Amino acid sequence: MLQRQNILRTLLFAIFLSVGAATLGVSILVDDLLQYYHNRQLLETAQKNLQRLESLNIDYDALLQRLKTDTSVVKSIAPAIVGSEPPDTNAIYPKATVEQLAAAQEVLSEDLARQDTQPTVPKWLRRSSPPWRRAVLFLAGASLILISFVSFSPVKEKANKAGISP
Repeated sequence: MLQRQNILRTLLFAIFLSVGAATLGVSILVDDLLQYYHNRQLLETAQKNLQRLESLNIDYDALLQRLKTDTSVVKSIAPAIVGSEPPDTNAIYPKATVEQLAAAQEVLSEDLARQDTQPTVPKWLRRSSPPWRRAVLFLAGASLILISFVSFSPVKEKANKAGISP
């Protein structure tokens, strides 16, 4: 029976101490954790932009190589770039106005901005970031650690009546 009590006491001590230490640690490290998640989001955004730029460089290199090797490509895209009449009367080139291009660019930039603003900070971390909640977490963690040492520390057996120490 005494063996079970010691095992239960040790288990409760470990649980209370670990939960208290974790709570105490989180309450102290909230600012660092918020900074970590913010930096991680910035890194992901920078990596996406870098991949997009690398893809554009590859596409432009391929286009430049094609322009160097095939002169008919220049003739076919010249009317669209310069704005002159196409040599082929049956060819149709769409003409976009400045307003249409600006509207399309605005829609695309809004879509990109919406995709980039997805928060990566966990909800529990955002909820625990106000100073008063951090103080409550700190006190709760310290209380759990104190409770674990006071209530679940090993019990020394009482010395027998003869005064012989165990």
